[in-house]
Amino acid sequence: PSGSAVANLSVATTDSWKDKQTGQNQEQTEWHRVVFFNRLAEIAGEYLRKGSQVYIEGSLRTRKWTDKSGNDRYTTEIVGRDLQMLGGRGSEGGGAQTSSAPYTPPAQKNDMPASGPDAGFDDDIPF
Repeated sequence: PSGSAVANLSVATTDSWKDKQTGQNQEQTEWHRVVFFNRLAEIAGEYLRKGSQVYIEGSLRTRKWTDKSGNDRYTTEIVGRDLQMLGGRGSEGGGAQTSSAPYTPPAQKNDMPASGPDAGFDDDIPF
């Protein structure tokens, strides 16, 4: 062990569609193994909870190991390189948005001129 943080989790994706023959709504859910390392693993461990909505980017990796019975086993997982938490702050989806550092709220856009509400006012307007 190198002392680096590792987070293993499963993420569900669900496809929904309307069956053309029956007209009924259909759903199919797939589960994906995801692993994060280092700072992203720490962030995932701190902020992600069951049911959290997340956006993950990464690459696929297949690992091989030998189980206790001597059988070769394989798993394919997503090695996450980007993590964005979706949903609002008070919702179950959490509110932090991260890449490789803790969430920093975006700078608020201020449409007011710096010197006060009347700074951009044009007195030459005829009405």
